Amino acid sequence: MKRSYLNIVLVILASMLLLGCSGKGVNLKQNVSGKAGEIIVVANKAQWESEPGAELRKLLASDYPLLPQREVAFNLINIPENAFNNIFQIHRNIVILQVGDAFPKADMSIREDVWSTPQTVLSINAPTNEAADSLIASKGEVIFNLFEQAERNRIIRASKRYEERSLRMLVSDMFGGSPYFPTGYSLKKRTKDFVWISYETTYTNQGIFVYSVPFRDSTSLTLDSLIAARNNVLEMNVPGMFEGSYMTTSIVEGKEPVLKWMKYKGRTFGELRGLWEVQNDYMGGPFIDHIFYDKSGKNLIFLECFVYAPRYDKRNYLRQVESIIYSFEWEEDFSR
Repeated sequence: MKRSYLNIVLVILASMLLLGCSGKGVNLKQNVSGKAGEIIVVANKAQWESEPGAELRKLLASDYPLLPQREVAFNLINIPENAFNNIFQIHRNIVILQVGDAFPKADMSIREDVWSTPQTVLSINAPTNEAADSLIASKGEVIFNLFEQAERNRIIRASKRYEERSLRMLVSDMFGGSPYFPTGYSLKKRTKDFVWISYETTYTNQGIFVYSVPFRDSTSLTLDSLIAARNNVLEMNVPGMFEGSYMTTSIVEGKEPVLKWMKYKGRTFGELRGLWEVQNDYMGGPFIDHIFYDKSGKNLIFLECFVYAPRYDKRNYLRQVESIIYSFEWEEDFSR
């Protein structure tokens, strides 16, 4: 009887191991390590200090766009190949650069969850430093977007797993769709066509606005028209601490707002990125808008995130709220 019970237990454990190894069912890999926005670059000194290393730094450690102060897009940590042990192998983002005669041509490959989860590993192989440099330069946008999306996906996954569902239902009832708001976010203000949801600590404020404005014609989609519409809505709905103060768009030489059109998971939207300030006050910070048609096509929905963190660097805070607005889904597409 005891032997029969032991056999059953062994069969169950073996099945769990097989499911984990096959990538289905139980996931036996440990969670990733490392800070948000970090990338480990596995490269020997000869590569790190020559063309391919310089190209990676130029690409991944470039300035993050439209922040009040300069911050790099990613923090790079160089680890020589012989020091790349299991402590570093579980890092969230890894680039493995290998150069030598063993590689007949320059190529790169992307793998997920190699040593931990959710992990992104990019391997770059080339016969010479010059070939590696040329490959990195030609695939720069792909490489940058790979790690930007990896950071974004981790935040979206957490937002869905630890969700304040009532906020999604509220926004969806008003606009026909909503992002996923993680635990800690709360409703700050709601009117007929404007909602403000925020996560606030003593020294930081990460906010999300959702509002709609009428769509007239193609001129509604110009940079100047979108900024004017934004300023009008925020003046009415986001007052400052003092009488006559309100949030508006900051127009600073060299840091003017930028509009570009994007497509993500079948949705087309305008990304308006810039700096905000409070009229008649000294508050300010970065913001990002996703602007798209509502289901009727008669209105434009502004899905906006902003950060106020005067004591701290802004990059990671902005990435967090930007990832939340990237999680937007129409009501019929909500994850079940």
